[in-house]
Amino acid sequence: MSMESKRIALVLGATGGIGGAVAQVLASRGWHVRALSRNADAGRSGNAFEWLRGDAMRATDVRAAAEGADIIVHAVNPPGYRDWETLVLPMLDNTIAAAKAVSASIVLPGTIYNFGPDAFPLLREESPQHPVTKKGAVRVEMEKRLAAASRDGVGVIIVRAGDYFGPGAGNNWFAQGMIKQGKPVKTIWNPAARGVGHQWAYLPDVAETMVRLVEMREELPAFAVYHMDGLWDADGRQMAEAIRRVVGRHAKIRSFPWWVVPLAAPFNRFMREVLEMRYLWREPLRMTNARLVATLGSEPHTPIDQAVLVSLTSLGCVGQAQQRSLSAKPA
Repeated sequence: MSMESKRIALVLGATGGIGGAVAQVLASRGWHVRALSRNADAGRSGNAFEWLRGDAMRATDVRAAAEGADIIVHAVNPPGYRDWETLVLPMLDNTIAAAKAVSASIVLPGTIYNFGPDAFPLLREESPQHPVTKKGAVRVEMEKRLAAASRDGVGVIIVRAGDYFGPGAGNNWFAQGMIKQGKPVKTIWNPAARGVGHQWAYLPDVAETMVRLVEMREELPAFAVYHMDGLWDADGRQMAEAIRRVVGRHAKIRSFPWWVVPLAAPFNRFMREVLEMRYLWREPLRMTNARLVATLGSEPHTPIDQAVLVSLTSLGCVGQAQQRSLSAKPA
């Protein structure tokens, strides 16, 4: 397939977890992937993307990178996840403007932060959005602006999912709250209360879902929103138990020390986010994927032990020899 006949995807945030995962799946499907980054050299090795130097905060950079694009994947976050309240919406506005100019569709990885406890326990796409956090309020506004763009002729696909984990994932509970990266797992800190279900999302499954929807975008509504079921931890123990199955019974499962969080929050950004999002661990919540399954026929789903093994290996918690041994075990 020639360059001229290839479908073109502009990915904002390709150096991040979900952006990089979606870019890889798109490239494997024959898309020409353009990756816009402030440090384009940082991502050149190990993939076949076209890296462009630019900043998602500059409308001219985004517009130039979007020339000829069929889709724009908006998976970009502020540097170091700082200044969310002031940077996120201007970046999205730049994407919307570029999409209008080149007649591209916009693809957004969504979250559960849009929803407050009044929408629990079962989250549907149309559940009321009354967020209780600043980040949640920004997420609601992002979707409002995308809905408005869809009424102006821009196709929009939003895939909302639970707590991300997997290779390359950024700030996430699995890597930063439950285990210690780069070391063999001896203690598993479980943030969930016993009996309180929780929604997880394996990054490669999310990326696969998003790309499948992209490839049938002509058949979707102008503003297409879908929830993933992901990996549902029905009793708040399944993720911790899966980690212990993968690393061995020597690992101890302990309750996460929530009392430490308010003390550490003033000095640690991740702990500040943990404190703000604690409500997601206090009440059961589950996303229904009925609309997604009706559209795709099924949801991409990696068995939990396999997903955990890949994740722990990427975090340096499982050596190659142990990985081969675990991979050779019968399912």
